[in-house]
Amino acid sequence: MARTSLLIALFITLLLPGVASARGNWNDLSHEQQRILKRFEPRWDQIPEKRRERLARGAERWMQMTPEQRQKSRQRLKRWQKMTPEQRTEVRKRYQRFRQMSPEQQERLRQKHQWFKSLPSEKRRLLRQRWRNLSSEQRQRVRERWHNTASEQRQRLRQRMQNYRNRPRTR
Repeated sequence: MARTSLLIALFITLLLPGVASARGNWNDLSHEQQRILKRFEPRWDQIPEKRRERLARGAERWMQMTPEQRQKSRQRLKRWQKMTPEQRTEVRKRYQRFRQMSPEQQERLRQKHQWFKSLPSEKRRLLRQRWRNLSSEQRQRVRERWHNTASEQRQRLRQRMQNYRNRPRTR
């Protein structure tokens, strides 16, 4: 369990911002941070300052999580550990692209993700399959068409999609 906590803390420090600082030595950490980062204690002074700060922020974030959030984080870590180096590189690139978006773009993407997650699993599977079956050129054209569509027209399309999703189902 301690190893899992450590790995989760490391994962959090890589992908999530935190609020704590660890400029000093091991004793500058709170008791709870020390408990979470116990495995690092013997070599804490040899760890570069920026990494110590990330580890401390990750431990701080971990302490603020609910049990459900911690469980989700453990699951994400397991998925991360199973990824190939190439898959991890792709995830990092996507994360960087996300971070470079405006807050409004990030929020729109979060909403799209929530919408997608709300679909029945079969519908999600079919949409993924349709997307995968497109050639890279076709995918690029879809992206370009979407980005070149006037915002008013995109809003109308979103509304039509929403109306379609909310239509009464008949069987």
